[in-house]
This record gives sequence, C-alpha cells and structure tokens, in this order.
Amino acid sequence: MQTITVNIDWENNYGAYSEEVSGCIATNKTLEGVKQAYTEALEIHLEGLRADGDEITAAMQGKYRLDYVLNVRALLHYFEGVLTRSALSRVTGINERQLGHYITGHRKPRPEQRKKIVEGLHRIGKEINSVV
Repeated sequence: MQTITVNIDWENNYGAYSEEVSGCIATNKTLEGVKQAYTEALEIHLEGLRADGDEITAAMQGKYRLDYVLNVRALLHYFEGVLTRSALSRVTGINERQLGHYITGHRKPRPEQRKKIVEGLHRIGKEINSVV
C-alpha cells in the first residue's frame, strides 16, 4: 500500500494539499472536516484523471493511505483553545510571544522549533495519560 503525504496548513481555514498529487486541494473550518474533504476531493480527482486518460502515479494507483502532516501554524491553531500559550511555552522552551508569531503566520519556525513543539505536545499528552 502506497502512502500519500497530505500537508495541512491554517489561514482562516484548514487547507490540505499533497506535493505528490498535483491539482488536488481541500479546505474546511475543522481539522476533521479538511481531512474528509481532501479524501473526497482525491477520489474525484482520480476519477477525473482516469476519465481523461491521464497518467496516474504509482502512489495513486490501487490502494493508498493518506498520512496527514500539520505544519506548525495548523498544529498550534488546533490546540489554541485547549492549551494556553503559557503551558506550551513551559514544555517547549519557546517564549509565548514567539509562539504567537507562529500562530499568526508572522514567522515560520525552523524545523528544530517544530520538533520542540511536537515533543512538548507529546509530553503533555503523556502527563495527562499518566493521571487519568
């Protein structure tokens, strides 16, 4: 089974696209909604390619799995109503103001910063699991 990586961003809506599937995008107000919308858009896109006799890459032939990757802005937006910036700052070591820049899109984090944010979210999840 092939894996198609779907990138998710946030700018007033979640937006999904894949570099492996040119011309297929989806948007939605919710994370789950954009995942569902992209899945549906991909099926329609593939049907259109088949109907037109266009070439379909190996990743899109037969069975495939979608692997969703949220960029930092989408990730932080998703957790914005759940975690305070203060809490996220404590577990990541990134100051609140910088996190705010990432959320608003004024700055794009380096890969090391993204890694700190993801690891911090995992630590919070493990802590919650340990007491529940």
